[in-house]
Amino acid sequence: MAKIVIDGGHRLEGHVRIGGAKNAVLPILAASLLASSGTSMIDEVPSLLDVEHMIHTISALGAEIQREGNTLRINAAPVNRVDPPYDLVRSMRASFVVAGPLLARFGEAIIAMPGGCNIGPRPVDLHIKGFEAMGVQTRMENGYVHFIAPKDGLKGARIYLDIASVGATQNIMMAATLAKGQTIIENAAKEPENVDLANYLNAMGARVRGAGTDTIRIDGVDALHGANHSVIPDRIEAGTFLIAGAVMGNGVYVENALSQHLTSIIAKLEEAGARFEDDVQGIRVWPVENGRLKALDVKTHYYPAYPTDMQAQIVAALTTGIGTSMITETVFENRFMHVAELQRMGAEIHIEGRTAVIEGIEKLSGADVTATDLRAGAALVIAGLMAEGTTTVSGLHHIDRGYDNLVGKFQALGAKIRRIED
Repeated sequence: MAKIVIDGGHRLEGHVRIGGAKNAVLPILAASLLASSGTSMIDEVPSLLDVEHMIHTISALGAEIQREGNTLRINAAPVNRVDPPYDLVRSMRASFVVAGPLLARFGEAIIAMPGGCNIGPRPVDLHIKGFEAMGVQTRMENGYVHFIAPKDGLKGARIYLDIASVGATQNIMMAATLAKGQTIIENAAKEPENVDLANYLNAMGARVRGAGTDTIRIDGVDALHGANHSVIPDRIEAGTFLIAGAVMGNGVYVENALSQHLTSIIAKLEEAGARFEDDVQGIRVWPVENGRLKALDVKTHYYPAYPTDMQAQIVAALTTGIGTSMITETVFENRFMHVAELQRMGAEIHIEGRTAVIEGIEKLSGADVTATDLRAGAALVIAGLMAEGTTTVSGLHHIDRGYDNLVGKFQALGAKIRRIED
């Protein structure tokens, strides 16, 4: 079993470059299936397990893909299947977003019910609701969802999402690009990753307006083609390094980070005593005095509020904070599994419903811990950097889903960290 071994207490200094956003590139790869002609060139594609899963998924459907470094060349014209392999869809929830492109282009999609991190139920009922409003017939059987569009194609519709679901917004937006007439998505997710997807779709010939607001309008077109696109930087990776720099840094420069995507994270770290310098190339974070954050009250919610994907990292940082912090998780009900691992390192945290109450202590102690999901893994690495002694983190398959060369990037900042492959 692969492990990360961290000798804690070493200050971080220098610069680290943020790669392309995982949560943007996955739907963008799915959207490539919409192109019935031409070739797409996608830049800033990170090397992640989730990305490899999506590449395998669309390849299995018939797409021709070549990778050169961080650039993918995709020819989706040969796609001839509407049923992505069960194992790939079950292993990664984001693969469900191939349903929209397949429905739009071929009028049918057969998709296994998705898997992913075990952080609470994330039903696909909003995806189904949106498709059915566009005339789709849905049949669920044997762990699969079978979607069938009307014979004359999808029809534009006004669709209100009960929850501002990122995945449902993406799936409906992609399906609507080839629908007849206009589709309006109300209470749409506003995440920057959805704006990036819309920009790619428009480069392919789609007509999408309003991405980044709560109302998106899509006027259907007859066909889409391949296009060139560069993926936005990963705001969660950037936020992870900003938090590490706030508690363990000596001036860490996070290159390629976009401050406009990180407003809530920066605001909370400033409230806790960290300082920031922003320029066109990235963000420099200066640590709080003695590396101990001031106590915070944080509540996760949908963008532009504080992101649930940064909850575990701020919990780790506040374990040595000054005073009592309250972290409330409103998005996923089972996203405090990292707390038990932090308690093994001496953290004083107790859970009250959907709130973690953190009594700050002076120092964490190194321990053997296990990543229980993707962001929990990053939080445990931050905790290991903060702790006295040696911390060993296992469960690295979670970390590999969303962080490209996390160990190498921390090594470049001066951390005493290494990966052991077994």
